[in-house]
Amino acid sequence: MKPIKIFFDKTGNTLNVWFDDPSKEAVSEETSEEVILVKDKKGKVIGFEVLNYLSSTDLKDLKKLPVETEILA
Repeated sequence: MKPIKIFFDKTGNTLNVWFDDPSKEAVSEETSEEVILVKDKKGKVIGFEVLNYLSSTDLKDLKKLPVETEILA
C-alpha cells in the first residue's frame, strides 16, 4: 500500500491529499465549492485539493498542521 501524502500550501491556503503519485495527474475536476478531484489518465481519482482550507484567523496563527489518523475495522 502506498502512503497517503498530505501537503498544505500556506501561501495559497490549499490542502492537497494524494493517494497515488502526484506526477500521474492528468485531469482536475471541480466537484463542489472549493473541492477539486485530481485524476490520472484512466479517470481514477488519485487525490483531491481543498481551496481556502483555513480561516484567515487559523492561517495567521498556524505553526503546525494537526493531522489525526484512525483505522476503522
